[in-house]
Amino acid sequence: MQQQIIVESASPAEAEFAVLQQSNASLKKQEALLSGHVIPACPLAVDQNRSFDERTQRALIRYYYAAGAGGLAVGVHTTQFEIRRPEHNLYQPLLDLVRDELNSLDAIHEKSFYRIAGACGRTPQAVSESQLAKDLGYDAVLLSLAALKNSTVEALIDHCREVADIIPVFGFYLQEAVGGQYLPFEFWREFCEIPNVVGIKIAPFNRYRTLDVMRAVAHSGRTDIALYTGNDDNILGDLLSPYCFNINGREVSVRMTGGLLGHWAAWTHKVTPLLAECRRLLDNNLPIPASMGKLANQITDANAAFFDSNNNFAGCIAGVHEVLRRQGFFNGVWLLDPQAGLSPGQAEEIDRVYQAYPHLNDDEFVQSHLDEWMS
Repeated sequence: MQQQIIVESASPAEAEFAVLQQSNASLKKQEALLSGHVIPACPLAVDQNRSFDERTQRALIRYYYAAGAGGLAVGVHTTQFEIRRPEHNLYQPLLDLVRDELNSLDAIHEKSFYRIAGACGRTPQAVSESQLAKDLGYDAVLLSLAALKNSTVEALIDHCREVADIIPVFGFYLQEAVGGQYLPFEFWREFCEIPNVVGIKIAPFNRYRTLDVMRAVAHSGRTDIALYTGNDDNILGDLLSPYCFNINGREVSVRMTGGLLGHWAAWTHKVTPLLAECRRLLDNNLPIPASMGKLANQITDANAAFFDSNNNFAGCIAGVHEVLRRQGFFNGVWLLDPQAGLSPGQAEEIDRVYQAYPHLNDDEFVQSHLDEWMS
């Protein structure tokens, strides 16, 4: 939701009008979210000393804005969970910077970028981070449940409800290879009963578990939950697929309308027209061209290099940084964890997909604007 509007010395009528404006703005944002956004999961910019590089961080935000994204997720897995460690203490500084930069860009372009902050940890930490996100004017939190492994469904739902009492919630099905856990149909069915749930990022990298989420949403009857793919191994397939279920003798269809993806943190300018084409095809019930199937496999192959599937995704964050380094944003692949980086052979895999699929990169767009974004 939008940050609370405070009108000093306002009459009751003026105060009521301000609240109505805020409500209308939030409604428009939710409608846009439901129709489908490109939402990159934002990487963290650090220098060779692993200190926060604010200039480059601002450049990345400007890039996503100019590339046509409709929102940004910060403080999430791609941003590195280590930002919360006391020796770094970057969670609030990062949220502050992103908020300020997006406020400036929104004012210039008369737009309203959707802002998602990551919230994680056990309930006290998640509640604290969610309150901070709300205070800073973020629209929702992407709620990681990685810290609650082996909890019962009831305990997980109680945790989600406490956060949803503070700020709208984006559910998050994170794949197990990078810290996620199995979340059964029963969890997602209960999760959909939380009124302040506004979206779900579906990223188990597993067809069966993806179906669990989609079936739960269909059974809930809710049409106000935005379903976003996080399945970097099947991005285009998710965006082109209706999910149909027989519920009490009636076919109910749900679909993913956008993506919240680490993969979309690079080559973003080529993604926005692709999402628009997916929406055009499905909205008009048009046949899916065979060329889209070919493109889907090319994107998955590129993601295998970015996300280091050969090494069980150990280099998934470093791979995105390497692509951004090649484009000129970063001077090196530096992560907060000095032991983290590209896996053996990963740079060569990125070389391969760069050469195999030149139509997927947006290097020309980046080079034409990079000096402007870095200024």
